Amino acid sequence: MSPGTDDQAQGALGRELRGSILLAGAGKMGGALLEGWLGLGLSPERLIVIEPQPTDAIVSLTDRGLCLNPTQGLDREIAAAVIAVKPQIAPEVVPALRPFIRGGTIVVSIMAGRTLRFLQASLPDTALVRAMPNTPAAIGRGITVAVPNSKVSATQRKLVHALLSAVGRVEWIENEAFMDAVTAVSGSGPAYVFLLCEAMARAGCAAGLPRALADALARATVAGSGELLQRSELDPAILRENVTSPGGTTAAALDILMGNDGLPALMQKAIAAATKRSRELAG
Repeated sequence: MSPGTDDQAQGALGRELRGSILLAGAGKMGGALLEGWLGLGLSPERLIVIEPQPTDAIVSLTDRGLCLNPTQGLDREIAAAVIAVKPQIAPEVVPALRPFIRGGTIVVSIMAGRTLRFLQASLPDTALVRAMPNTPAAIGRGITVAVPNSKVSATQRKLVHALLSAVGRVEWIENEAFMDAVTAVSGSGPAYVFLLCEAMARAGCAAGLPRALADALARATVAGSGELLQRSELDPAILRENVTSPGGTTAAALDILMGNDGLPALMQKAIAAATKRSRELAG
């Protein structure tokens, strides 16, 4: 995030949070959120973490007031409970959170495939948000899509937006059915970009480049192009066209990549397959 965005996120979190945050699961994504909140100046005294295998960094935060692995409900207001465990263990984890949930608590799930209906079965009459972040959240450059249930108030929505904004951009939808395609595009999307980088490096080696140079060129090109895309207001198609001279080397490559069986067709099939699998996992 840019410095201005950091300032805005910090101010928003300070304005919206009334009480403590409970984080269930502090793995890669949960840990990224935790780091983001702390980076915005949130005091560890306002954090409760449930994590059976906490990192040394999390354990050290207990000296600054973080509450780690409480054995029962706490006598404090929990404004938001964020569930960041693997979806496979959700059936045992979500019901165990009931003692911590109060009437004014908003519950946010970032578990892939677990629907609002699934959450409501264990946490009835609760304000719920289902969210799908992606791995660039680890460097504050993620994008998260969130969908609320009917019990989420405007104030709670602002709080959730502030919490999720700690790791990047947030988009809201009202139709949960979109979440399968969201998962396919942005949730799984970083893997597609990393594969592109792998494929470019291998192709460079096949064209005669030393492996180290091919890797360096592919990594820098993908990263730099992504940053250019982020900063530019131009449509991606325009940026592509700006690189492509008629009859040049880029045009020769794009004739292959944009053919009938090229990247656009493959990407459409890939997104469709990931969307289908997301629906299957959701049951």
